[in-house]
Formats: sequence, structure tokens, C-alpha cells
Amino acid sequence: MNRIRSVIDGGIREGTFPGAVLLVSRKGRVAFFEAFGNRMLVPHAAPMRRQTVFDLASLTKVFATTLAMMKLADSGRVELDQHLSELIPSADLAEKKSLTPRLLLTHSSGLPAHKPFFIGLVEYPPDRRKEIVREWIVREPFDYETGKGSVYSDLGFMLLEWIVEVSTGTSLKEFAEESFYEPLGLRSTFFRTEDSPSDDLEYAATQYCPWRKRLLQGEVDDENAFALGGYSGHAGLFSTAEEVWALSEMLRGHYLGNRSDFFRPETVREFFRRQDIVEGSDWALGWDTRAVEGSSAGRFFSRDSVGHTGFTGTSIWMDLVKDVTAIFFTNRVHPTRDNTEAFKAFRPKIHDAIMEDLGME
Repeated sequence: MNRIRSVIDGGIREGTFPGAVLLVSRKGRVAFFEAFGNRMLVPHAAPMRRQTVFDLASLTKVFATTLAMMKLADSGRVELDQHLSELIPSADLAEKKSLTPRLLLTHSSGLPAHKPFFIGLVEYPPDRRKEIVREWIVREPFDYETGKGSVYSDLGFMLLEWIVEVSTGTSLKEFAEESFYEPLGLRSTFFRTEDSPSDDLEYAATQYCPWRKRLLQGEVDDENAFALGGYSGHAGLFSTAEEVWALSEMLRGHYLGNRSDFFRPETVREFFRRQDIVEGSDWALGWDTRAVEGSSAGRFFSRDSVGHTGFTGTSIWMDLVKDVTAIFFTNRVHPTRDNTEAFKAFRPKIHDAIMEDLGME
């Protein structure tokens, strides 16, 4: 695996990220699992370790919100093409009433990508903020006609969290813990909320936040998630590469039909299927698939690969044909967020190196 090591060492040397953890598996067996560089640089350097806990950022969308929706669809409590007006009957949803989970999961709802809600939210009591932000999203004008475009949207996943809460009678946090993390024995996969107890885990530091005026470590990087108590449907989950691999292996087993303890295999296959709602869109249900050009998965992952990236420097790609999983976690936003373009160019390089070292290019 010398190519992999060379590429990652080069990324650290060039300042693309301070450190990384890479776990690669082939046919369900770990082929590579190493840590590189530092989990933090300021106020002092600290080495990255294989068990370093990362802010997963938007991997929350697939390993919390999408998993929850998969469970609800699998059990028949939610139908993917039900209108929000049926799923959240007590709310005044205005022009958002005809949106469906399928449209939200495929980022084709018409909702904008992002809004800095946190600026206004902090003026409200913490226990009212989720209610307030949902009212704001309902009132937010559409960016484009529903089902006629595709814009990656945090707002859509904030609404999906609402569906989970109404359908289960509990929070996304509690439902994900009880349905997945606890049964799988995961001890380092969790949402850190304002009342979370202190712990002695080693976290990968993220940015020095200009708004909060402090270095973030073990605290959610996303400002909207922070203002909402530490998490939302789009961000806030923390985990390690090894435990994310355990979650991905659970999904892989169902996809292959080797297990059916969490879902029916056909449910996982539907969520992993490119939905083709919008021409040219590569979205499956909650999951991205490998684009023909310009994918972060590089050149050698199959078109039938599913994956997702996170703003903090996290990613997963699962090649469902070649049976390869790559979990690549970095703290690329530490100590600042300023290297977005360099890191965007780096992601396909490491995935190409993985496939080359496995002899699967």
C-alpha cells in the first residue's frame, strides 16, 4: 500500500490537511487501516490515532438521518412518496406540504442549499429553536421548481429530522442510538449535545471558529447544528473510522442479502439505487453515487458505488460491484476552513491510489 501512504504523506506535507485516518476493506475484510499526521496543530501538536473521534459533518445525513428514514420506510411507518402534510399533519406546511421523503432524500425538493439560521436562532430560548427553524424553512422560498433540479440541501435534511421525530415520538438522537448504535455495540458514535458529559476521548480538532471565538474540539463545527443544541438532521454526529466501517458493513451485509436483522435487503437496495428523478442527478436516497465526471471517488470506483462527503474532511465510498469500502477521515478544516479547493482536488487522488494499490484500477 505504498501508493496510498505516499499520497497521504504528500497531502500533509502540502498543508491540505493536518492528519488523516484511512480504513479500506475488500470483501468485508480490512485491507488497510492507518493513522497519519496530527489530530490538532494548535495550541500544540497532537498525533492522529486510529481511534481518533471525528466530527462527521454531513456524514450525519447518511449514518443518522438516512438510516432512520430507511428504518421507517422498512417498517411501513413512512412511505417515500407520502406528502409532508400526511407525515406531519399538525403543522402548517404552506407550499411545502406536497414535498415527500423521496424528494428530500434526493436533494430535488426545490429547497436552497444552506441558510445561516444560527445568526437569528441564538436570539431564541434553546428549547424553542428547532420549532423556530422549521417555521423558517417552511416559509423559505423555493430556489427552483420541485423535482426539476437538484441542489444539495441541508434544509431538506432538517425537515427529514422532523419526520423522524413525528413518526417515532422521540428525537433523531434517541432513535438512531436505540435502533443502530447500541445494538451494534458502538461506543464512539454519538451526538454531542450541550448537556453531554465530559469524556476523555481524543477528538480531531476542527476550526478556530470566528463566530464562537474558540478552537472547536469535540464540539460540532456546523454553526446551525450548534445553535440547535449540537445536532440536526444534516450535521452533528461524531464517530471513528472503525465504527463507521461497522455501520457500512451492516449496510453491505443487507445489500448483499447476507443479513436481514436491521432491514429487509430490498430496502437497502432501494436506498442505494440511483433514483433518476432529475436528469443528470446522481443521487440515490440520501446517498451520492459516483458521477461520470468529477467524482470525489476518483476514476476507478464503479458507477454503482455509493458514498458521501463531509465538510470537515470526512468521506466514505462503497463500491458495490468491486466490493471495496474506503473510509477517509481528515481534519482538513483545522485550524481554518480556507483550503476547500485544495482538499476537493485531493479526494479523487486518494481514491485512485486505493484502487491502484488493490490492483483494481
